[in-house]
Amino acid sequence: MDTNALHTVEARIREQAAAYCESDNIPGFVAGVYHAGEQIVLAHGTANLATGAPMREDTGFLFGSVTKVLTTTLVLRQVDRGLLDLDTPAVKYLPDFALTAPGAADKILVRHLISHTNGIDADLFFPDAKGRDALKAYVRGLVSNCGTLFEAGEQLSYSNGGMIVAGRLLEVVTGLPFHDLLVREIYGPVGMKNSSTSAEQAILRSTAVGHFLDPETMTAKCTNMFTLPDTWGPAGGTPIGTVADLIAFGRTHLAGGVSPSGTRVLSAESTALMQQVSYDMATPNTPPMGLGWVLYPFGDTTVLAMSGASPGGVSLLCILPEHDLVFAAFGNTPGAVMLQDQILQWLLSEHLGVQIPALITELEQDVDLTPYVGTYRSNQLRIEVSIVDGQLEERTTYEPADESQKQIFTEFTGGMISAPPQRYVPIRPGLFAPAGYPLEAFDGYLRLLLVSYRDIRDGQACFRNGGGRLTRRA
Repeated sequence: MDTNALHTVEARIREQAAAYCESDNIPGFVAGVYHAGEQIVLAHGTANLATGAPMREDTGFLFGSVTKVLTTTLVLRQVDRGLLDLDTPAVKYLPDFALTAPGAADKILVRHLISHTNGIDADLFFPDAKGRDALKAYVRGLVSNCGTLFEAGEQLSYSNGGMIVAGRLLEVVTGLPFHDLLVREIYGPVGMKNSSTSAEQAILRSTAVGHFLDPETMTAKCTNMFTLPDTWGPAGGTPIGTVADLIAFGRTHLAGGVSPSGTRVLSAESTALMQQVSYDMATPNTPPMGLGWVLYPFGDTTVLAMSGASPGGVSLLCILPEHDLVFAAFGNTPGAVMLQDQILQWLLSEHLGVQIPALITELEQDVDLTPYVGTYRSNQLRIEVSIVDGQLEERTTYEPADESQKQIFTEFTGGMISAPPQRYVPIRPGLFAPAGYPLEAFDGYLRLLLVSYRDIRDGQACFRNGGGRLTRRA
């Protein structure tokens, strides 16, 4: 490709990052683009405000939920070897896997774990176990703490629990701890030379920490918690690495499972299977799901992506197979997701010439709001929906199961237990936009801010869907 074109990309991203970080109090940002044989990585700002350490091109950061694509790749590697079958119930490999509803776990196939169609109601279940048996402790805790939102395969709801169960299942069938498996079967073959699996390893090299905005001063301050508990490793709690490492992983998936060094990491069939639609909720606020990858439609172009929240930070990995492009980024406040969305849309429209059609073109005025009013719940979360001034108003409250859960959740969110009330305006029956946003804001990644309601029975919606996560009418 034209090397000058990637120089233009680098200059543009530097300009966007500097402006956005300044205006939105993001201490540091690092990003990289691979396109048709050329690659750039650039960094801006500060990795850790407490120490003043600069954000560098090779600064590591928590992958967060980007790890889910790595975990899925590990599962498919075992499928390639014949150690796992996607259409076998997970309990065949993991007999101690059970949920509060008797028999519910028996219906969950391995495929359901990695396609977010398992229905496990464990999205905020944070048992604080450490070390070799952390995932074993997580699975053991499900039976007394977590039920189901729906029957396996019936719907889609973003599932940390499913990925963690998949991580434990990997331990059982391979005999290796999850983190050792990650190093041996992903980091090594892919060439992720600067990736690690713990804070103890990360401290030995340049590593960014997350930050939250102080609500009083609106200045960034360091997180009090670097990683989530070890129990969340396969869902993204602990793996750490660099933009260049994520690009190498993304390139492996562009190349049919062959790493940049030429090592086959995954079969071409399994790589392709991850990129095929496994479930589609057919609503604009939840893109179709592959295995591990979320499949964002931008007109005729599909962006395979996964973003990752960590305490005070957010990462993003995108691959565009039809354009031979990988984009990876990390910013060390949660607000950096807006910058990542801006850059992704600029890469699509200006660098690649992709036409991005408007996702939402108009709002419908006369929509009956009464079917959506009520209380919706999932694991330790309550959302109360009412009608205020002709709009839906949502009040979201975290209801911790115990003090340990409360401490972990509040550190993860920067101290927030309940969110300020949020108003929504109808786009059409069953689909709503947060009030005050321009409609074009939802053309990209921020379509996840839209809220939909599903399964109307007796004049009432049974499910609320926000951010790809379901809550069920109480």
